[in-house]
Amino acid sequence: MRILRRILMGLLVIFALLQFIPRTVNKSDQAVSTDFAKIYAIPVEVQSIFQEACYDCHSNNTRYPWYSNIQPFRLWLDLHIQDGKEELNFSNFGAYTSKRRHNKLNSMAKSIKKGTMPLTSYKWMHAKARLEDAQKNLIIQWISDTQDSLQQKK
Repeated sequence: MRILRRILMGLLVIFALLQFIPRTVNKSDQAVSTDFAKIYAIPVEVQSIFQEACYDCHSNNTRYPWYSNIQPFRLWLDLHIQDGKEELNFSNFGAYTSKRRHNKLNSMAKSIKKGTMPLTSYKWMHAKARLEDAQKNLIIQWISDTQDSLQQKK
């Protein structure tokens, strides 16, 4: 019993110390010219889906949930955001080469079809990120139409 008490006290001290880890904030109030929505003509319903299901991890503007103020959840979120932005950053999409944009659009469509995006762990806490088949089809169709129009311009 005494060992259990020491373990619990140790965990409590560690938890308290974790709260002092500095927080990073993924928030930019600037509307950048390289943003995905500024590059393409995106229908409002498609952009709304992107905003709700993708932008928190894949842009420079994250809407932080209440639990993000508590460590170690904040560290976990920061890692997700960092990984997400390394893979695809909607805020910097216009800075990508045309080939990379094309590849990213393909990857987006594949990930949505497979159901690997949005992440399951994200969907647990964000009901609007649980995409219905109609929403998935809308995005995939928009991506296909956009790529077709880009091919015709070449």
